[in-house]
Amino acid sequence: MSAEPHAAPPLPVPAPDDTSLAPTPPDAAPATPPAVVAQILATEHWSLLATRSVLWGELMNRISIHLTVSSAALVVLALVAQATGFGEGFWVMAIGLSSVLLVLGTLTLLRVSLGSEEDHNLIVGMNRLRGAYAELAPEVQGTFVTSGRDDRQGVFDTYWMGATRTVGIHAVSSTSFFLACFNSMVAGTLAALITHAAGGGTALVAVIGALALVAYLGAGTFITGRRMRRVGLAARYTAERG
Repeated sequence: MSAEPHAAPPLPVPAPDDTSLAPTPPDAAPATPPAVVAQILATEHWSLLATRSVLWGELMNRISIHLTVSSAALVVLALVAQATGFGEGFWVMAIGLSSVLLVLGTLTLLRVSLGSEEDHNLIVGMNRLRGAYAELAPEVQGTFVTSGRDDRQGVFDTYWMGATRTVGIHAVSSTSFFLACFNSMVAGTLAALITHAAGGGTALVAVIGALALVAYLGAGTFITGRRMRRVGLAARYTAERG
């Protein structure tokens, strides 16, 4: 009896040449067109710019209200002085109004200091966006007046816009320092008024008033500067991690 023939093995099926039919890896995402990226960055940039404009509008209104109330207080004191002839009522009114102005000024200084921190963060964000613009179109980097870096020097370069300045001049000419000086004069006046009302002599009144002025100015400058240094360190830490 002859052996039964074995079945022929199946021929291998060649792999298709078209690799487009292969499944897309889940981690691979389609690249975003540069035009879309630029539009997203520009939208965020305009949002930060509008927020900064609204912020400084609010701060200027707060400062205007504070200065207006201070001017009105001086007018009230002048009218009281004419009516009472610098009697007991005048000193009571002067101490009361000075206390109110100092509280109002301190609250205004606190809001301006917080606003300066917010403004610093907005500058950091816009600098980062400007750096992203330069990555998309390197040829436009030389046309920027402000900086594209989000470090400390980059923030000051944006504030100064190419001008030759120092950090000290920038701090002394700031709105926060202006308010601190104004409030310091009110604090010194209030301390002098209380000392005079308590029966202190002219020399003691001058010394107490000067000490109160220096103490308030020193404390306000120290607290504001410390908070701004913390903001700068936090921004630099975030930039290094990013």
